[in-house]
Amino acid sequence: MSTDKQTTAKIPKRVIWLALAGAVGGFLFGFDSSVVNGAVDAMKDEFALSEAVTGFAVAVALLGCAAGAYLAGKVADRYGRIPAMKLGALLFLISAIGTGFCFSVWDLIFWRLVGGLGIGLASVIAPAYISEISPRHVRGRLASLQQLAITTGIFAALLSDALFATSAGGAHQAFWLGIEAWRWMFLAAAIPAVLYGVIAFTLPESPRFLVVQGKEDLARKVFDSIAPDEDTDRHLREIREAIEEDQLAGRKGSLRGKAFGLQAVVWIGITLSVLQQFVGINVIFYYSTTLWKAVGFQEKDSLTISVATSITNILVTLVAIALVDRIGRRPILLAGSIGMAVSLGAMALAFASAKGTGSDITLPGAWGPVALVAANVFVISFGASWGPLVWVLLGEIFPARIRARALGLAAAAQWIANFAITLSFPVMAAGSLPLTYAMYALFAAASFFFVMYKVPETNGMSLEQAETLFVPKGSVKV
Repeated sequence: MSTDKQTTAKIPKRVIWLALAGAVGGFLFGFDSSVVNGAVDAMKDEFALSEAVTGFAVAVALLGCAAGAYLAGKVADRYGRIPAMKLGALLFLISAIGTGFCFSVWDLIFWRLVGGLGIGLASVIAPAYISEISPRHVRGRLASLQQLAITTGIFAALLSDALFATSAGGAHQAFWLGIEAWRWMFLAAAIPAVLYGVIAFTLPESPRFLVVQGKEDLARKVFDSIAPDEDTDRHLREIREAIEEDQLAGRKGSLRGKAFGLQAVVWIGITLSVLQQFVGINVIFYYSTTLWKAVGFQEKDSLTISVATSITNILVTLVAIALVDRIGRRPILLAGSIGMAVSLGAMALAFASAKGTGSDITLPGAWGPVALVAANVFVISFGASWGPLVWVLLGEIFPARIRARALGLAAAAQWIANFAITLSFPVMAAGSLPLTYAMYALFAAASFFFVMYKVPETNGMSLEQAETLFVPKGSVKV
């Protein structure tokens, strides 16, 4: 079958359902990581927090994310993708209840760490699972559902924050049962956590995991059920060959290699993950409400802008899903890097004109609208490229035997980078917003050159074919 015909081929409904179900973890990922946005100022007032402690309370969940992402690879490779999903759902639920009823900043931090473990698990398992159950000609679109789910989760979190704050008359005001609105923002995460757990009990195990475990009969049944028109024998043969090559090469699923202790492909995944965060995208979603209040918007207007930004993020992710299997990964990533660098540069210029200091600043004349437009252009550029496509590539480039662990390590690096950006932003912003955004712009420019020189095109290839592109030239295959 030609590539064009494959691209337009009908996607089996069961595959779409499984991909959507697997991506619910991404929804929780987006919801749980962004729900803090509307609660930041209320938390700060409730517990009398300094800027540094506020930044840590927001960012600490990301340390849990890094640990959860690393743990996910071990759990998924030993017990399977589905048990890892169930564990993630349980951690989400515990965190939602604990954070909602926290009595001090220290147990708030603890419960956010627990939630971070769940986010980390979901951030690894969803793209691995979706990639492993998707036919090659639509894998990019289906893998992009992870980012669509994340952006939808972000939107749902910011919308619920806005509704709670508006209904109560402010995030710090009492709402249902006399409980403050900001606490209800966290408690709301219990609903999708329960849904994720229920869905996990309905999903079949990944066929590639089953083959690695020597359960080919079960893997064949899964392949036949999700893609009856595909060549199941070829899929099983490619997976077996990839596993045998790993064993003959003496790797046996190890991440170790000659490039600073790791395989080169693992470093590529880590670098993609780190650059995705070092452009500062989560500053927009974690601190946007506070940021827009600082430049003159009221809390209600700031929350509305944050919700509008998250809707924009969803729409451009749909654009990426439509294009990823048509024009490929590299062109989209390169265009996104350019858009991010330019828009972040514009934000740096806008805030260079700000008057005042600390959180008491204003943007004179047209610079306020310029900053607002630039922030949304940045979100569009990221959401249509680096947001979804990094997850697509992380699900494609690693060999089957190390996929979950390598993806876990790359995701852990992503969360550590996210932690560094989130923790440092309040302090850096208080010092100089122009320099902060200029730094993010430099990382956006660096992402362009990294893709240009280090990331080959994987569009239209099977997972087993795609991973061979990242084998160093001159390496010997046994």
